[in-house]
Parts: sequence; C-alpha cells; structure tokens
Amino acid sequence: MTTLSWDLGTAYDFFVSLQVLHQPADFGLRPSWAAGVRSRIPAGPREFLERTFSFFPAPLRWIHSLPLQPKDSNAALAVLAALPAGDRLAALTLTSDTPSPIAETVLSIAQRGTWNDTDLEVLRSTYQKRGYPLHANTLPALCQAWSDPTAFGETFLSALQAYRECFFAEEELRIAPVLESSLARAQALAEILPLTELLTELSNGVQFSELETLKTLYLAPSYWSTPLIFIRNFGEGQKFILFAGRPANQALVPGENVPADVINALKALADPTRLRILRYLADQPLTPTDLSQRLRLRPPTVIHHLSALRLAGLVQITIQAEGERRYALRVEAVETALRHTRSFLKLPPS
Repeated sequence: MTTLSWDLGTAYDFFVSLQVLHQPADFGLRPSWAAGVRSRIPAGPREFLERTFSFFPAPLRWIHSLPLQPKDSNAALAVLAALPAGDRLAALTLTSDTPSPIAETVLSIAQRGTWNDTDLEVLRSTYQKRGYPLHANTLPALCQAWSDPTAFGETFLSALQAYRECFFAEEELRIAPVLESSLARAQALAEILPLTELLTELSNGVQFSELETLKTLYLAPSYWSTPLIFIRNFGEGQKFILFAGRPANQALVPGENVPADVINALKALADPTRLRILRYLADQPLTPTDLSQRLRLRPPTVIHHLSALRLAGLVQITIQAEGERRYALRVEAVETALRHTRSFLKLPPS
C-alpha cells in the first residue's frame, strides 16, 4: 500500500520558473517573453543565472525538506542565506540519488579548485548514460561552479534575491491561490481514483510500472511546470512528483487569451512527422527506438518530436522500473484538443 504525502509551496515554482525561463522551448513558452522577463534582472545576476541554469536542476528534494510554513520563496532564501556560502551548492544539488561518478568528480574539483579533461569526460559519459541533455556550455559551467563553491554560493544567493525582487515576488501572489486550489482538487481526486488513474490525471498521461513497490509517494503542485511534471527518487521506495497544477484554461503568460493547451496541440499537430508518430502510436505503444526504426530517423530527432507531443498532452508515457519509456496515443486528449479549439473559435459542437 502506497502512502500519499502532500506538500505545497511557491518555493518550488521559484526555482522551476528559473529553469523554464532559461529553457522556454522545452516548456512551450514563447522565448521572446522569457527573454523579456530575464531582461528585468540586472546584467550581472542575469548573466550568472544564464550560466547556472545551463546545468542547475530545480532542487526539489531540498525544498521538500524545508520545515517552513509557508514554504515560499522568501523563506527558502532565508534558509539558504543561513547556510555557509561554501555549502550551498552541495546542499542544493547533491543527494543520495546523485550518481557516484558525478558526486565524486565534482567534490574532487572543489577540493582541487580546478578541473581537467578527465573530469569532463567522466561527467559527460555519466550524464549521457542517464539520458540527461547536454548543451555546449553545460559541463564547463558546472565545473566552474564546483571549482570555487564559496564564490558560487555567494553570487548565487544574491542573483536569486535579485530575481525575486525583479519578478517572482509579484508572480508569487498571482500563482499562490491557484496552487492551493490545485492541491485541494488533487486531494479530492485521490479519494475517488485508484493511484494509477490519479497519477495519469495529474501528470497529463504518465504511468509508472513500479507503483506497487512504492512505500511513499510525495506530491506537490506546480504552476510553472504545467503541463509537464518533475520526478525525483527520494530513496528506497520513495518517489516525489511535482505535478501539473495550472488549469488548462490558464496561460503561463499573464493576459494571454489563447489557452495554452490549444496552442501546444495545434503546434504539435502541424508537423507531418509528428502526425506519422501519432498514427503509429494509435496502433500500439512504442519506444523511441521502435519509432526511430519505423521513421528512419535518428533517436534524438524522434525524442524531440515526442517531447512536443508530450508537451501537448497527446501521448501517454509508461515509465518502466528500469527507466524505459513506452509511448501511446491519448485518444481522449486529441478529442479534447479539437473540442477546445472549436470552443475557442466559438464554433458550434460537431
């Protein structure tokens, strides 16, 4: 029997929003709007955050561990400020789930105060084996941070404070009531739905094959990550999911009157390769490797298209215990997308 444990706090969205603003295309956000938000931050902190969020993951486990009420950005920054500057990077990024080669390498870099090609190769190989995306500046930025954790910790805190002052403090007021409503809705669904159906609903189509082995499942809503989810292992038999908490009729960009689900669905369907993928998935669930062979495309290209379809909520993902992902068409999501499009255009029901 899996025990559900709920959490709530805008501190999650504080860090997630920074990840979204620096990788807008991955979350269906207009890059021009994201750039406009980043431009509010003073030049020095802005450039530092741009380098940092090429490698820095949202520290969900650290946020979850905070004994705060409310668990908001101001309180989280106060806890971070109380840590010695040299301890902040490790506290935010290293967990029991961090692969040993990565942890050993970055701690060695911190001790030596420099890095070399061997360090870069160990990090590159480990990240690639685990399927983490790597950009040209990801590993150099990571190594630079670990070469002087004290300097990084000092600058990171001041950059986060600048971001909060310039943008997120106001954004927090907008999203806090929505997160509370989203949590209440999720808890109500948990009373009537089996766990598998609950997670499929909260995640817009993700299923987990190892649910029967979970002892505790931690759940918290996020406004900024919607429609995607963040998943972290918290130890043996424990998993954390930051689920989609923004209603389908709300856009991430304030004042935008076209529903995000309509935009993402139409973008996803306006590509012949993605339409072919959906047609294959309508017949049977397939892995990216299966689709790569059928489409005669490189796996990274297929994964790019699957990401767009996932962003639009048009595919269902089953995550196997060993990490393999199998995709299937969400027929009801296609029908919903078409219905929402007709509704937005004020057309009569078909």
